[in-house]
Amino acid sequence: MSKVFVGLSGGVDSAVSAALLKDRGCNVTGVFIKIWQPEFIECTWREDRLDAMRVAAHLGIPFREIDLSAEYERDVVQGMLADYSAGITPNPDVLCNSKIKFGAFAKWAREHGADSIATGHYARITCQDNILTLWRGVDSSKDQSYFLYRLTAEDLRRTLFPIGAMKKTEVRETAARLGLPVAKKRDSQGLCFIGEVSMKDFLSRFIPVEKGRVLDTGGRAIGEHDGAALYTVGQRHGFQISYADSAHMYVIAIDTRANTITVSARREDAARTTVSLEDLHWIHTARADERLEAQARYHETPVGAEVHTDGNMRVTFTSPHIAAPGQSLVLYSGDECVGGGIITNERTK
Repeated sequence: MSKVFVGLSGGVDSAVSAALLKDRGCNVTGVFIKIWQPEFIECTWREDRLDAMRVAAHLGIPFREIDLSAEYERDVVQGMLADYSAGITPNPDVLCNSKIKFGAFAKWAREHGADSIATGHYARITCQDNILTLWRGVDSSKDQSYFLYRLTAEDLRRTLFPIGAMKKTEVRETAARLGLPVAKKRDSQGLCFIGEVSMKDFLSRFIPVEKGRVLDTGGRAIGEHDGAALYTVGQRHGFQISYADSAHMYVIAIDTRANTITVSARREDAARTTVSLEDLHWIHTARADERLEAQARYHETPVGAEVHTDGNMRVTFTSPHIAAPGQSLVLYSGDECVGGGIITNERTK
């Protein structure tokens, strides 16, 4: 009997995942992962842990917990703060998955006898020619493969995504049918360790931010912003322009050293046809010089792209696309997630 440790977050997705695995005959253990939260934010982890315990009790499965708050602060939060300080926009959910859920938690689970781990992610693992591959979840509105592109072939071999082939409505209906205590619990929003606090308020606690100048494309000061580190390329709100005709101004460049942001009324000025990548990761073999689709933000419409690895690693889009430095550019072949990398601050065309 396969022994599976399920990461129980206290939400409905992981609860249904545990229930489905138990129904399949797996030896299931529910595990609550405690992550870091700053002292100035109202903590929800105790309530979430209690919900996870209730789910485990309802299903009649063992319950365990692991405190990964130190690892989370070191490997996720500190890197995120350093990136924002440098004027680039990171994706901490990608780091959370690679460093925490499929890193520290997966390692701990193996050390405690688990054959596999399972989570409530909306993604699928399929087998093609004896090779496990990562695919989008069936529910396109919930698909989370974007955050999982750094998984390795070995990760896929030891991982289960029980709800990846289900719609969210089906997950809710299953939870209600099974009488799970979290069947009606609302989904969490935003970053798990920030809660209801805005990113601006969170960052201002850790990064020195002060008001600075908004510049036009000619370098002329035309307004004021709240701190360059708080903005991302493509953003069109959160700053003040000193003249009336400013309804649609987009951030096209950020300089945290000078504490300035540059804006333009032309959204296309924030777009690029080519971006450089660092830390490029392929789940299996490299797919360079092949026509793929690229996604620079979660839930955006993918665009055609081609990866070139002659010298610097770069991606050329079939049409200009906004791709903010620091974000993950995730690559797909149809619905298969094949890898991705981090968009650099190097400005290309």
